[in-house]
Amino acid sequence: MTKIEEVYSKWQQLLPLNPQDQKRLNRKFELDFNYNSNHLEGNTLTYGQTEVLLMLGEVIGSAKMKDLEDMKAHALCLQLMKQEATTDNPLTETFIRQLHHTMLREDYTVYKQLPGGDTTSYVVHAGTYKTRPNSVITRTGERFEYASPQETPGLMYDLVSWYNEEAEKKELTPIQLAALFHYRYIRIHPFEDGNGRIARLMVNFILYRNKLPMLVVLSKKKNAYLTALGKVDKVVGLIPSDGAHTSFDDAQPFIKYMEDLHKTQILQDITFISASAEQTWWYDGEIVTFRSENTSKILCMLKSNPRSTISDLTVAIGINKSAVQKQLNTLLEKGYIVRDGKPAIWHVIILPTI
Repeated sequence: MTKIEEVYSKWQQLLPLNPQDQKRLNRKFELDFNYNSNHLEGNTLTYGQTEVLLMLGEVIGSAKMKDLEDMKAHALCLQLMKQEATTDNPLTETFIRQLHHTMLREDYTVYKQLPGGDTTSYVVHAGTYKTRPNSVITRTGERFEYASPQETPGLMYDLVSWYNEEAEKKELTPIQLAALFHYRYIRIHPFEDGNGRIARLMVNFILYRNKLPMLVVLSKKKNAYLTALGKVDKVVGLIPSDGAHTSFDDAQPFIKYMEDLHKTQILQDITFISASAEQTWWYDGEIVTFRSENTSKILCMLKSNPRSTISDLTVAIGINKSAVQKQLNTLLEKGYIVRDGKPAIWHVIILPTI
């Protein structure tokens, strides 16, 4: 396998990217990252709905208002994170809490029905460390406790201080530092909600600050992500303070997972900007190459003229209507295109390499 250092070297050889390539990569990452990081936590927007919302500010199909607002807030968090990463400011708890406040927007109340039929409630605080214990039920049915509310401020102080010291020393590579930060942060779970999304934002904060491509944890590969975290849990044990101070050696399973993920991400980025623009596209973390040039022609025409009819496509491309309809049906089934609105127009969700 290609070593990560070799991949970094290949990437460096492409720099500086021309503005058009950089713009395409930014668009691809922003869509993939916002969609997947939210989808990992239960957001129900489709990939297509996410693209239309973030790129055009429009809503297609039916969607929960909270999911729409969460996605827009997360996109804003990404921009705020990138702005902060370009400064020389040391990382602070204040910045992490500001990100969290931007993501959640405001305090809200969660209501839960107890087994006996009674209802209980608690408040989720935006930008404030948790005031009640939090835990998760593992896939084996066990309860996994995170740091207590009393422990959290001290552990977060330790985490941020440790990060700033390690960033200054530069003994760890950026992806190693990002992975270890992620794991330690997750073992604290400092907020009542949004911890996973903040953890992944902070991973990319570290990468972006070091002028490296950012990465996406794909929701369809969630099991691999959770398995890597779980392997470290078994080594470190159940005590939250131990998890919050996990050593580099003990965190190796998750660090290796993140290194492999980052390597894959960069190789895909290289392929994306180097591939044949006419037949290569991008959709939710994967490069898509069409065997037929007609498929790309249909997509390009729908993109340039969203009101195209089957007759328009037939004349322009030079194939019969049944062949055009078959192509459209396949593209619709895969989610690469969406037809919505009154009158209906086409939305091309799959991204071109040009």
